Amino acid sequence: MARPPADLRAWIALLEREGELVRVTAEVDPYLELTEIVDRTVRAGGPALLFENPKGSSHPVLINQFGTERRTCLAFGVDDLDEIGAKLAEVLEMQPPEGIADKLRGLKQLKSIADSRPRSVKKGACQELVLRGDEVDLGLLPVQTCWPDDAGPFITLPAVITADPRTGQRNVGMYRMQVLGPRSTAMHWQLHKDGRADHVAAGGRLEVAVALGLDPITAYSASAPLPKHIDELMFAGFLRGEAVDVVPGVSVGLEVPANAEIVLEGYVDHELADEGPFGDHTGFYTPVEPFPVFHVTAMTMRRDAIYPSIVVGKPPAEDAWLGKATERIFLPAIRASVPEIVDYDLPVAGAFHNCVIVSIRKAYPGHARKVMHAIWGLGLLSLTKAVIVVDAHVDPHDYAAVAFYAGANVDPSRDVVLSEGPADHLDHATVKQFIGGKLGIDATTKLPEEGARAWPDEIAMSDDVKAHVSRRWSEYGL
Repeated sequence: MARPPADLRAWIALLEREGELVRVTAEVDPYLELTEIVDRTVRAGGPALLFENPKGSSHPVLINQFGTERRTCLAFGVDDLDEIGAKLAEVLEMQPPEGIADKLRGLKQLKSIADSRPRSVKKGACQELVLRGDEVDLGLLPVQTCWPDDAGPFITLPAVITADPRTGQRNVGMYRMQVLGPRSTAMHWQLHKDGRADHVAAGGRLEVAVALGLDPITAYSASAPLPKHIDELMFAGFLRGEAVDVVPGVSVGLEVPANAEIVLEGYVDHELADEGPFGDHTGFYTPVEPFPVFHVTAMTMRRDAIYPSIVVGKPPAEDAWLGKATERIFLPAIRASVPEIVDYDLPVAGAFHNCVIVSIRKAYPGHARKVMHAIWGLGLLSLTKAVIVVDAHVDPHDYAAVAFYAGANVDPSRDVVLSEGPADHLDHATVKQFIGGKLGIDATTKLPEEGARAWPDEIAMSDDVKAHVSRRWSEYGL
């Protein structure tokens, strides 16, 4: 595993060396024009883009940094995203050591975890320039208005830092922020998000810091669906193999990533403002709703700071690979809770919460239903609308194979489960907001106890004939 980039500038340099970045020197308007360029680039599997001359701002815009599987692997310093999950699995599977070798391996893993905690430093590049009070002007940043009916410019790739007022536990989340004025934004932390939970626990004023322009792993970690007791910056340090340096904020009692390009500091209290519409990753505009107002008390940045952005919309968009990284990284954690799971897939077209396909080692009648309900009770997977369960030999990433077995093995009168539970905040299809129906499809081979008649054998060529044809293949002229 290669050492991941230490900050955004090292990441840009790596992308450039790998032929994965194009510098756009022409003036480009952050109002809609930039989005159209990026949308075409993403759909063509094109490079990361550094817009060096955004209209109305002196700060370049980096976008599409995660837009392909190769770039996402580069970001994590791996050849395959499953390598990251394997690293996490080693920790989850730690057992009491039996011999010297096991003890040494265990100590190494424990040291890796301990060394992942954020490291406090006195100075950070993120505070080379400090603006306070009336000096703060969000208009200095090239914040995009992405889609024609968006309510205004939105900050789309922030790492929003809060702390639980009861425990002091840090949380880092990724919540879009509509710019309302030179010193204020809306803070779109949804019903099921930990930032909102911190605000509710505060009962009023809550300090907030927003880091923009991070190394790619720390930026990703803000989007990761971690349990509330796990520090996202520690998680980033674990994935990086090196602790994230943090520095005290200049106007809030929170620590911020020292190597960020830009940091916004301030607070939310009881004030709400209408937020939206916004063209979201669901492919639809989310409607206007009241959300807390974030008041910016200080804005710190590097000299010549680079502003990061991301465009979401109808899939596939750049965030597809953030979602796929999450899918692969958290497979071991899901297996730790539901060990019969072999693999799973979150289809990009399903916006990562509309559908889960899962393969299992089926062992008893009703096993597929057990797994469906386990998924509907598992963290943010509880928001999943549809769960399709297939047998262990079926590749859940092969949608044609899944569709085949969903057609061949399913009797709707027996194999379809309808339930109800929590729904994603952004799901516009539910009868009531935040709660909706659940659909489970058992596409596994049925056992006699499940009401199956004589289940036929699947068609498959014999191994002997396959080997014979392989040996003679060149003779056929095909």
